[in-house]
Amino acid sequence: MAYLVVPVAAGQADAFLDFFDRVAFTDNPEWAGCYCLFYHYTGPGWDERSGAQNRAGAADLIRRGALSGFLAYDGDRPVGWCNANLRSRYPRLAEEPESRAGGADERVLAVVCFVVAPGERRRGIARQLLAAACAAAAAQGLDWVEAYPRKDAQTSAQHYHGPLSLYLSEGFVIHQERRDFWIVRRDPRARG
Repeated sequence: MAYLVVPVAAGQADAFLDFFDRVAFTDNPEWAGCYCLFYHYTGPGWDERSGAQNRAGAADLIRRGALSGFLAYDGDRPVGWCNANLRSRYPRLAEEPESRAGGADERVLAVVCFVVAPGERRRGIARQLLAAACAAAAAQGLDWVEAYPRKDAQTSAQHYHGPLSLYLSEGFVIHQERRDFWIVRRDPRARG
């Protein structure tokens, strides 16, 4: 099934927030307060932050164009999200030595999170979101699309980076291996 996939901009902030408020984590409530802010936040006490604080922070970043990614729609209903942004816009990646894969001069779109609505999984939504991210990276003239699938993921929640099999099937290759995850890359101009 084809879904409408749109880049998140200030005009989609309400749809993004509604998706996270009511849909995204109905089967994983302990993650419901993240609002995909984790990789944007580097201050102390992430675990002490409230969902309301993260919601407000995400809304502010979307409105300023600093939190970017893609929403997938089934009709007028958001059913999936992909957090994809320039790697340099994710301060947490810069703080974690394990996540560093290349030089500072590389122009890389990092895919750090997928959230697909329960009941909508395994229908190709993540694949379409990833294709949109790759197309956007190509349109921006970026060097690479990069992602970080976990080695030990067993549940949908733990696969929030996307499974390795998704990336390999879309033309990504393992660029580096870490203890807990792989760093996979693809030239955005290459066909998946």
